Amino acid sequence: MSVQPAAPSNPVADHELGQRVLREHVASVYSTYSVSTLTHMAFVVVFGSIIYSQLKDPSLLFWLAGLLMADIYVFFTPRWTPSRPVRESAYWARKISRVVTLVSMVTAVVPWLIVPHNNLPMTSLLMAVIVGSCARAAQSLWPLKPALFGYTMPMSLGMITALAWQGDGLHLFLAAAGAAYLLLTLYAGIGQHKLLTESLMLRFENEALAARLGEQIAATERASEEKTRFLGTASHDLRQPLHAIALFGAALENELRDRPEGRNAERLMRAVNALGASLDTMLDVSRLDAGVITPAPQPVQLDALFLPLNHTFAARAEQKELQLRVRASGLWVHSDPQLLHRMLSNLMDNALKYTMRGGVSVTARERGESVWIEVRDTGIGIAPEQSGRIFEEFYQINNPGRDRSRGLGIGLSIVQRLSRLLGHPVQMHSRPGRGTHFRVVVPIASTLERAPAGLPPASLAEASAADERSASALALPGRVLLLDDELEIREAMMGLLRSHSIDAHAVASEAAADAALRHAAREGRPFDLLMCDYRLADGVDGLDAGLRLSQSGGAAMPLLLITGETSPDRLQRVRESQVPVLFKPVVADQLLLAMAELTVAR
Repeated sequence: MSVQPAAPSNPVADHELGQRVLREHVASVYSTYSVSTLTHMAFVVVFGSIIYSQLKDPSLLFWLAGLLMADIYVFFTPRWTPSRPVRESAYWARKISRVVTLVSMVTAVVPWLIVPHNNLPMTSLLMAVIVGSCARAAQSLWPLKPALFGYTMPMSLGMITALAWQGDGLHLFLAAAGAAYLLLTLYAGIGQHKLLTESLMLRFENEALAARLGEQIAATERASEEKTRFLGTASHDLRQPLHAIALFGAALENELRDRPEGRNAERLMRAVNALGASLDTMLDVSRLDAGVITPAPQPVQLDALFLPLNHTFAARAEQKELQLRVRASGLWVHSDPQLLHRMLSNLMDNALKYTMRGGVSVTARERGESVWIEVRDTGIGIAPEQSGRIFEEFYQINNPGRDRSRGLGIGLSIVQRLSRLLGHPVQMHSRPGRGTHFRVVVPIASTLERAPAGLPPASLAEASAADERSASALALPGRVLLLDDELEIREAMMGLLRSHSIDAHAVASEAAADAALRHAAREGRPFDLLMCDYRLADGVDGLDAGLRLSQSGGAAMPLLLITGETSPDRLQRVRESQVPVLFKPVVADQLLLAMAELTVAR
C-alpha cells in the first residue's frame, strides 16, 4: 500500500498565519494591562501593610517600595495598542513577558522575608496570596507561554524554596504542595494555550477560505456576465444579417409564389426560419432572466393544452417510428397556458430527441391539491453523475459532436426557469438505458374557476405563426416610415413591404426621419406607421428616438420596435415602455400581422 505524500505547505502563508495568531495573543494579554497593574499596586499596599503590622520587619518596607516602583514602571512604560503593525507582535510579546517576569522576581523575595519568622498564620496568608495570584495571572497569560512561565515560576519557586529551607516536616509538606500546584498550573496553562492557538488558527483559516471562496464566486459571476455579454453581442450581430436574409427571402418567395423557382425560395425560408428558431430559443433565456415575461395564471383545461402538443409532435414521432401517447384526463389546472405549454413542449421535444425505440407518453393524474403532469420516454436515460447538469445551458448528453438536429441544449434550461417563474416544481427520475421520467407538479383548478379556455400559442413570442392568416386578408398600413442604420436591412424591408403594395420610405438617422415626417405632413400624406430599430448608429437609442418621432407631429403615430437585442437590462426597458416589439430575424407573416394590428388599433 502506497502512502500519499502530504501536500507541501506554503512558508509565506504559514508565517502570516502565525503572525496573526500571535497578534491576537498579544491583544488578549494587553486588554487588561492597565486595570491589572493598578489592581496589583493597590493589593501590594494593602498586603504589605498587613504583613508589616504583624511582623514589624523594616526590610518589608524596602520590598514594598521596590515592588511599587516595579508596578509604576510597568504602568508608564510604552505598551501595545491595536494600531501597532502585525510585524511588531513578537516584540510586544517579548516585552510583556519581561515585564511580568520582573514583577514576579521582585515578589519572589517576600517569602524569604516572611517564612523565617515562623509565623504560621502569616505564612498561610502568604501562600494563599501567591497561589491566588498565580491562578488569576495564569488565566490572563495563557495566550503567551513565556509570560505565563515568567510570572508564575519566580514567585512560586521563591515560596517553595523558602518553605523547604526551614527543614521541618510541616514546611516541607507545604513546599511539596506548592510545587505540585505549580506543576498543575503550568500543565493546565500549556493545554489552554494550545487550545486557544488551534482555535485561532482554525478561525483564520476559515476566514481565508471564505475570502478565497468569495473571490472564486466573484470570478464566476464575472465570467457569467462576460458570457452573457458575449452571447448578447454575438446574437445581435448574427441577427442583423439573418434579419436581412429573412426579409429578402420573404420578398423573393412572394414574387416567385406561382413559379417553379418558388420551391427553392421556400427551401431557403425553411432554413432561415430554422436558424431563427435557434436564436429565438436563446432569446427566450434572456427574456426569462430579464424578468420581462410575467405569468398570467388562469384555469387551464389540460386536454385543450395536450391537443396542440399531440399535433405538433405526432409527425416527428412517426418519422422516428416511435409511439406518442398523449392521454386525455379531463383535469383542470391553475397556470399560465402559454408558459405551461412551453414547458411541456420542451420536455416532449427533449424526450423525442433521445429516444431511439419505444415511445413517449404524456399523462396527467390528480394528487390531492395538485396535478402531476408526467412525460415519460424509453430513451437512453440519464446517468446519476449527469442528472445535476441537464438543466445547464448548452449541456447535452451523448452529443460530443454538437449535432444540430438535437438542438442547442437550452430546452431544459428554459424548463427550469419557467418552473421557478410559475412555481411548478419539476422532478426527474431516470435509469440509464431504460428511459427518463419528468414530472411537473401544477396546482389543480377549483370547480368554480373552470371556464372554457382557448388553445395556447406554441411559443413565448407575443405574435405567433399559429395565427396563420394570409397577408391579403390583413388591413395593412398605406405608408410606412422605416428607421434603420443598416443599408441591407433597409433595402430588404423596402422590397418586402413594396411587394405587399405598401408605400415604404427608409432612412438611416433620426434627423432624416424627422425631415421625412415633416415633408409628408406638408404634402398631406402622413405616414401610418413608424418602424424603428432599437440600436442605431453612434450609440443612438432607437426606443427614445422612435418615441420622440412618433409624438413629433402632434397626434401620436403608431410605433413598432424591431430589435436583435438579448441584453436582460434592455429587454426589461423595452417591456416597461409598452411599445410593441418584434425580435430579429422577423418572420414576414409575423411582421405583417403586427403592422395590421397597429393599423386597426389606430
